[in-house]
Amino acid sequence: MPAPLAQRIVLAAHPSSPSEAIGGLEVDVRAGADGALALSYVLWGDMTRIRLPAADAIATEEARRADGLWKHTCFEAFLARAGSSEYCELNFSPAGQWAAYHFDSYRRGMRPLELAAAPRVSVRRARERLELDAHVRLLPADNVGDMKLALCAVVEEESGTLRYWAARHPAGKPDFHHPDGFILELTGCS
Repeated sequence: MPAPLAQRIVLAAHPSSPSEAIGGLEVDVRAGADGALALSYVLWGDMTRIRLPAADAIATEEARRADGLWKHTCFEAFLARAGSSEYCELNFSPAGQWAAYHFDSYRRGMRPLELAAAPRVSVRRARERLELDAHVRLLPADNVGDMKLALCAVVEEESGTLRYWAARHPAGKPDFHHPDGFILELTGCS
């Protein structure tokens, strides 16, 4: 489905990971002609039942690169150029950390993805809501124009249980890398 330059996407829980603590998750997507991608995630729920960094540890300064963010609460986006098996993965943690990876094909050839600049990440937290805004500028060769996008999130409950949310889940176990999850098209942005 073609996406305009700005769109709100509602994520759904994977059938194997429903949660009473999470009320919903949405993402606003904005793409720019300069290779910029702005993502605004909003998570509703009982924040006392969701494992998050302490309020004073939430992103208050420049975001820093880190690996393994998907092991805890993490907001994600995957981008692929139509007709190519290559794709990239972007991860954002409410602790202010981020990660960016390039893949040659489905789960193969993973390596760090160089960006034009470190993403800007900001987080706001309330009793029943968590908001994370991420602004990413890809390198010119990776411009977001005419790309397919998959939006997803991992939410860790206080028990340590991980819940998986996506715009579309492929059949089977949760798999954010699967090509069937790349359902949004960012067209005319380059």
